[in-house]
Amino acid sequence: MHRRRRTALLLSAVIAAAPLLAACGSDAHPGAAAVVGGQRITVAQLEGRVKEVRAAQRAAVTDDTQYAQAVAQTGTLTRDTLHSMVLDRVLQRAAEDADITVTPREVQEMRAGLEQQAGGPEGLQRAWLQQYGIPPQRLDENLRLQLEAQKLATELGTNTSQPAFWNALSKASKSLGVDLNPRYGSWDARKVARVDAKTPWVHEISTAGSPQTT
Repeated sequence: MHRRRRTALLLSAVIAAAPLLAACGSDAHPGAAAVVGGQRITVAQLEGRVKEVRAAQRAAVTDDTQYAQAVAQTGTLTRDTLHSMVLDRVLQRAAEDADITVTPREVQEMRAGLEQQAGGPEGLQRAWLQQYGIPPQRLDENLRLQLEAQKLATELGTNTSQPAFWNALSKASKSLGVDLNPRYGSWDARKVARVDAKTPWVHEISTAGSPQTT
């Protein structure tokens, strides 16, 4: 189930940080949500992407209650979005290492096929927003990444849910040296996933002064 979730995030393209951590940035990379291959994903860029999704959700429903429900169902949007942004760059590196390219024509052909299945352009946009949190203006970008993933899997003689595919992404992730701002957790290159920060102080505070039991 966990691997399927990671695959869904990849082809679409996670708990609120502890309050004490939320006020802290990365001392080595101030203003950065993450650094991937020496390139910054700024907090402003991350927030901008989140705003795109919220704006699309707001436009998709006119009822305030329905919008509130949509927001509640995507309560981890910021962390999911950062996960996807990092994973996209990891996939791009893995595709480059395998000399894989995707043409604009291939993207449009894929989009046309998906639009036919979804009942038209609006149906596809609505489905991608609801299922993957992809706003309309990011649809072509996401489809290009999907094609890269599919081509990479084919080159490896596997599919995007199998270990060989994720091993290639893990290798790319390690070579890029992903560094996350602590407020968003950390990046596990082996699992190719964002993980929540451990906060041992929570346990220490809750047990301080309590009698020990045997």
